[in-house]
Amino acid sequence: MLGLIYRVIKGPTVPDRVIALDAIGVNLVAVTALICIVLKSSAFLEIILLIGILAFIGTVAFAKYLEKGVIIERDNHR
Repeated sequence: MLGLIYRVIKGPTVPDRVIALDAIGVNLVAVTALICIVLKSSAFLEIILLIGILAFIGTVAFAKYLEKGVIIERDNHR
């Protein structure tokens, strides 16, 4: 995790930072799942789902921003 945080801060390019953020999200899901298993509880399953959804949406938004330069396209012809 420290290596990923270093890559987010000092990444040579923006895509490197995006990949590091996605990897941090995957690691958070894994750590939360391990805590859930160790505690023999299903209380954290919603948290796992929430982290996964937020990581996915963030990665897609960054990818769209890197490709097109905008996240939400507005139609100015109206």
